[in-house]
Amino acid sequence: MSEPIPPTGPELTRGVALGDIPNGGFLVGQVAGEPVLLVRHGEEVFAVAAACGHWGAPLADGIVVGSEVRCPWHHACFDAGTGEAVGPPSPRDIATWEIHREGDRVVVGAKRPIGVSRSVRGGPASVVMVGAGGAADAAADALRREGYRGPITLIGRDAETLPMDRPNLSKDYLSGVAPEEWLPVRTAEFYGEHDLTLITGVEVTRIEPAAHRVALADGRSLEYGALLLATGAAPIRLDLPGASLPHVFTLRTLPETRGILSRIAPDRPAVVIGASFIGLEAAASLRQRGMEVSVVAPDARPLERVLGAELGDFVRALHEGRGVRFHLGRKPAAIAADRVTLDDGTVLPAELVVMGVGVRPLTALAESAGLKVDRGVVVDEFLRTSAPDVWAAGDIARYPVPGGSQRIEHWVVAQQQGQVAARNMLGKREAFRAVPFFWSSHYDVQINYVGHAERWDTIEVAGSIAGRDAVVAYRDGGRIAAIATIFRDRDSLLAEEAFARDDQAALERLLSSARLQRAEA
Repeated sequence: MSEPIPPTGPELTRGVALGDIPNGGFLVGQVAGEPVLLVRHGEEVFAVAAACGHWGAPLADGIVVGSEVRCPWHHACFDAGTGEAVGPPSPRDIATWEIHREGDRVVVGAKRPIGVSRSVRGGPASVVMVGAGGAADAAADALRREGYRGPITLIGRDAETLPMDRPNLSKDYLSGVAPEEWLPVRTAEFYGEHDLTLITGVEVTRIEPAAHRVALADGRSLEYGALLLATGAAPIRLDLPGASLPHVFTLRTLPETRGILSRIAPDRPAVVIGASFIGLEAAASLRQRGMEVSVVAPDARPLERVLGAELGDFVRALHEGRGVRFHLGRKPAAIAADRVTLDDGTVLPAELVVMGVGVRPLTALAESAGLKVDRGVVVDEFLRTSAPDVWAAGDIARYPVPGGSQRIEHWVVAQQQGQVAARNMLGKREAFRAVPFFWSSHYDVQINYVGHAERWDTIEVAGSIAGRDAVVAYRDGGRIAAIATIFRDRDSLLAEEAFARDDQAALERLLSSARLQRAEA
């Protein structure tokens, strides 16, 4: 999390002129030593906490969209009127204050209680969620926020006792920046206070859609009125000699990450197999812990298939500048207790091996239940599967988009889908239209990516990738399909909003502005 934001600016209880608050923007101030932002939307003014409820980012560096405040780091979204976290990844609302108008002056009054109270009529008799990750956690929270009071049960196969902030496992936690107590999405008390039953370390072995029932590996069975399939994905473990040795790990769960940490020691050799985001984030974390790191991958460049050649070379240079050695165009042939042998005979010393070679969506349960599966669990625009009263969200869900369908393996998308599925269980009929977003951290550099470009015709760079100041556009048929940014958090937010409106003109203006700013610099 970030350092606490210091209070600066005017004391807002004394009032400020309405004209001093930019329309569609922020005025930074304080209330009794607490940092507070004034947010203006036309004639409406709101007072909100200055720090994001996720990692404490300064919201003043974000943007205002209507009456919503959006965080610059991970694109969390808050209702400025209530402080409610209406868009992930923040699990917490933010504080708000009363506003009084005295002519053309705006005066901040008392701090309001945090939380929004709603009630809903009807809904399913009970809700069961197969999975206890980001999608299921967000769905359970959304159901309670909407006022649903029926039984909710989350069932997770992993031994983690609470849903984890999974992106952090390969980032700040593995590198030593974040302590373990920061990893749970919410406190254990949250689930008790909201009457949520959390069952972990137990596999669901069967779904019976006709009977509205699930069977658990421990012999229990649970009936449901509505079911959310959020089984996620499993990391791929390569089938090669030595792959099951005790010093070989994948990286998805807290126990796996603890296992990696138990093998870390300065100056000892480690091999990361795969130049994926997870693999490279793990490599960065291990280097920050002082290990000697080699990365092995069959690709000519790391991340080229997702980010393109220039960004791929940039990421490689970042790692090589920190001492990581790459063995590209190569595959591992065998793993031994102290080494990895490559397919060309090269031998790399290795007291720790991390496999970051991708994941597979866990669709077997859906298939055995007779649900429609096609490179993921097929859902409609409301995230409903082919079975009555069964929804799917997260890594397994293949949902419709213009011109086809897509399945996204991003943490924030999983949470967004969990929220939408939950509201649709209550009869909302809300189509899933969120713009995909993810971030990847490499040492002191974060790359933000919005949109989705499975393919592109051209890649256009506005700014300088090497100079760590860039907006990168991925064009498919002339249209901008995705935007990556380096140290341009606000531009990433603006791109996300433009994609949500399908506003290509706004995306073109964003690129032009980035070019102009770079030229002036």
